Amino acid sequence: MKYGKLIGIDANEANLISERVGSNKLAFNLLRALYKLKVQYNFVVYLSKPPLDDLPNPKANWQYRVISPAKFWTQWRLPLDLYAHNPRPDIFLSLGHYAPRFTPIKNIVTITDLGFLTYPEQLTRKDLWQLKHWTDYSVRSAGHIIAISEYTKKDIIKFYHINPNKISIIYPGYDKDLFRPLNNQKEIEKILLKYNITKPYLLFIGALKPNKNLERLITAFSRLEYKNFNLVIVGKKGWFYESIFETVSKLKLEDRIIFTGFVPDIELPFLLNAARLFVFPSLYEGFGMPVIEAMACGTPVVTSNVASLPEVIGDAGVTVDPYRVEDITAGIIDGLEKHIFYSEKGLKRVKSFSWDQSAKQLIKIIERFL
Repeated sequence: MKYGKLIGIDANEANLISERVGSNKLAFNLLRALYKLKVQYNFVVYLSKPPLDDLPNPKANWQYRVISPAKFWTQWRLPLDLYAHNPRPDIFLSLGHYAPRFTPIKNIVTITDLGFLTYPEQLTRKDLWQLKHWTDYSVRSAGHIIAISEYTKKDIIKFYHINPNKISIIYPGYDKDLFRPLNNQKEIEKILLKYNITKPYLLFIGALKPNKNLERLITAFSRLEYKNFNLVIVGKKGWFYESIFETVSKLKLEDRIIFTGFVPDIELPFLLNAARLFVFPSLYEGFGMPVIEAMACGTPVVTSNVASLPEVIGDAGVTVDPYRVEDITAGIIDGLEKHIFYSEKGLKRVKSFSWDQSAKQLIKIIERFL
């Protein structure tokens, strides 16, 4: 096959850590989906360190270019290489918020969310400064912007006054080989034993940080009459997480709340399949990938009625006011009582999301600039 135009991709977001969550996970899966497409283009994937073992292997039209050091990578090291090295890409795609500075190449940037502008108090001063200033440059300099939800698109327009025609929505997908209903009870019990989880339980997946609303979830859980249930919280510590553990201690729930820490994707389907309910009352999400992963496993979902979450869940789950503890409690009860109904609705709803479709949409947008 003869390959034509050269597409450059900043995939650093997919290559930072093997324990991927959020934007790292999105970048990784979108990169893999692009790799699988049969298109007549060459790809050069830019990284600040050698590719991790699970990134796609090089092939005739897919090569990696490692540029180090990593410090201020998108701000000067990557742009310098784009100027100096030939051949230059015909178009450049950033799979994260940060577009390369001062590049002569038209670029497309991916914006997952603008939570740092909505809840600036939830970040350190240093992180907030970088996110605000670097994202501002990326949004204003980009030839086109990819938003991962209608909500994120509206936020971009609201905060940056960008022409709506400059923004396209591409919903994330989920790994269909991993996230699905499972019947292997022996393997499920093995994973539950590994994390010291006993059934029945409610499940939350996400980093331990303020926007995940875990303190209200824990308080809502404490008010349930179902005292035989446990609450399993899966995710690594983010920032300002100390108050979460203080809430558990204050409510004397140490025996009923299980913190697993990070759990790799390959084990999450077992935890989701065994859970009676997936509860995700987040205050802010650009999309909320755990919601569609739960639906794909047939696990009924209770989630928030704010940010992007209503457009993700549709009518396939219970939505609650995440600021009202009593509403979260009532939503959990509703989800438990209508377990089968919401399980079936979720399995139908999740068919709308696909990484393959996401990649095809992205290529169509890229082709407009080639």
